[in-house]
Amino acid sequence: MQVEFKRPSFCIKYLSSLTSDEWINLALSNPIDMLIDHANCERKAAGVAIQLMFRYPSEPDLAEVLSPIAREELEHFEKILYFLKNLGKSLKALKPPPYGTELSRIIRKDEPNRMLDSFLVAGLIEARSHERLSLLALNSELESFRRLYESLLESEARHFGIYWKLAQKKFSKAKTLDRLKELSKIESKILSQTFSMPRVHS
Repeated sequence: MQVEFKRPSFCIKYLSSLTSDEWINLALSNPIDMLIDHANCERKAAGVAIQLMFRYPSEPDLAEVLSPIAREELEHFEKILYFLKNLGKSLKALKPPPYGTELSRIIRKDEPNRMLDSFLVAGLIEARSHERLSLLALNSELESFRRLYESLLESEARHFGIYWKLAQKKFSKAKTLDRLKELSKIESKILSQTFSMPRVHS
């Protein structure tokens, strides 16, 4: 008998596809690996925000927006580390899925297109994280895991909104939306390729 998983009532509308039941089942069957992978995701997200600050040091108000994101991502990273420690677990290296590498490859190299794509790719990753943490918060069997994911997922949607606003501030809304639609389709295609290990973006 196939389990009917709970789904969030709210999803960021710019995602081109919804996560499959297969991913939910894989994630729920491997809760520790999912936590470890998400800790790595939080750390990488902090690195992306910092990298953008260094890449565009003269961009008005950019550092003021991205510095709090980097700080919050690291706070979440630490929160998961302590959660793992309480379970008698610790951080370890996991083989990453191709998701991040493939998305990085589609960022155009010429400016200002590089800036636009960088904002939108960072935002899409946050949007997908929000959707998947929502699924884990709704379907995890252990209450402590549900509470943890609930405490993390709101910021993912907010960070998507910040990157979206940064893109619109620098570029027109129409140009931003057109490119986001293109990138969103590619993001969904990347996820449609099989990666059998339990990861947030597998």
